[in-house]
Amino acid sequence: MNHVNHKLIAGLAGAALLAIGAAVWVTTSRQPAAETTTSEYALPGLNGQINAVKSVAIVGAETKTLVTLDHGEQGWTVREKGGYPADTGKLRELLLNLADAKLLAAKTANPERYAELGVEDPHNQDAKGVLIKMEGVNPPLALIVGNASSHGGGTFVRRPAEAQSWLASGQFGVEREPAQWLNTALTDIASERIAEVVLTPAGGQPLRLIKTQRADADFRVENIPAGRELATPGVANALASTLAGLTLEDVAAATGASLEPTPNLAKYRTFDGLTIQVTAWQKDGKSWARFEVSFDEAAAEQALQAELAEPKAAEDNKPSDGRDDTEQQRRQRLDGLRNEAAQLKQRLAGWQFALPAYKYANMTKGMDALLKPAASTAGGQRH
Repeated sequence: MNHVNHKLIAGLAGAALLAIGAAVWVTTSRQPAAETTTSEYALPGLNGQINAVKSVAIVGAETKTLVTLDHGEQGWTVREKGGYPADTGKLRELLLNLADAKLLAAKTANPERYAELGVEDPHNQDAKGVLIKMEGVNPPLALIVGNASSHGGGTFVRRPAEAQSWLASGQFGVEREPAQWLNTALTDIASERIAEVVLTPAGGQPLRLIKTQRADADFRVENIPAGRELATPGVANALASTLAGLTLEDVAAATGASLEPTPNLAKYRTFDGLTIQVTAWQKDGKSWARFEVSFDEAAAEQALQAELAEPKAAEDNKPSDGRDDTEQQRRQRLDGLRNEAAQLKQRLAGWQFALPAYKYANMTKGMDALLKPAASTAGGQRH
């Protein structure tokens, strides 16, 4: 009996192993073939040559060049915007991401399926991706950048000369509008430095705001009409912050034909000798402005002497070590103001800038915007 049982158990065990093996074979045979993987870089020639890149072109559908970034004597510029300075941080980030991108998995090599990934040839009318071309490296490099993976963690790409497309590591912020590649910084002059603001709306009366010294809490509004008063004591202070963190939204070469017949005017004068004159107007739904920068070195000297006099007086009451740092500070500060004025002139001269709407609004306000509503003619009650 025991002998029979051993045979039976052995037979059952063998049958079970055969069944398991068959199940594994069926399951495996139904799985799709694994995608080809590689650790190769998408652009192996770019890593280590980023600083050699002299031109980057972004090409869209119908082989239309959307953006051209050039590196020359003035640094990186945007060709489609008249050679205005480019955002080098954004460009470097793109180049680094492209240099680091590795091919994770092979995708379709069938041209009829390229559109699903956005890696079709750029000459196609409906091409969704962009072709990025880089000159200056040896040899020149190019990559078609398609859709980001819906599962995250990668972007579909294809080398133009190859049929094979790939899922590559990384996400690439490839902006398609020239304005999105501009260096947007214009001015950053804190309101604490402003001594005077004069706003002259088109066809209106000048609005003058003034501080006699930096320590003043609020700007004084001159020539308030009789019977009117400010909405609040510090209502004008915000108008002095217009040049703080001022950025552009677009840029064009300055031409006389672009000015409106009666533009708005604004003047900002700092305690330390800097004056910025602004001519502002609206055209084609954008708020435009031109800037003129001047520097009064005598006013700067006077302001610095007054500013440094108080700390020096306090130091004079302390034991001296024979050094006088005040004069050195004055020279350094004056050099800094000269450099600031020169840099502003270089950045702003010869251009007109589309500004954010709220900044433009602060340049064009009139007296009524700062005052309480006028008394009603009926019954003498305020609105």
